[in-house]
Amino acid sequence: MNLGAFSISLTVKDIAASKSFYEKLGFTVFGGDMTQNWLIMKNGESTIGLFQGMFEQNILTFNPGWDKDAQELDTFTDVRELQRHLKSLGVTMVSEADENTEGPESFTVVDPDGNAILIDQHR
Repeated sequence: MNLGAFSISLTVKDIAASKSFYEKLGFTVFGGDMTQNWLIMKNGESTIGLFQGMFEQNILTFNPGWDKDAQELDTFTDVRELQRHLKSLGVTMVSEADENTEGPESFTVVDPDGNAILIDQHR
């Protein structure tokens, strides 16, 4: 099962302070909009998202259909297929992708330790 590109989405108190801190660790802005309180930053193949005021806890994020540089892949496993497979294994969904749609969609699961995992397809 290929879940797509991986990143961690961090909930931050002050996006400017967090941006400055991660720049010291060698991260550079890859995408996002600081005026909307979100940035995507990269250091080599590591990707983090900084999000101020958008959610309560950090989230592990996977993006089916994208590679590590947010470039579209020719082939990938659709988010709805991933959801059906995980449900067949007994994984409980916190939020679900609409099975009656195509294209962008997402679902969320929580691991045994309470860590949120977002499977977020953008295409």
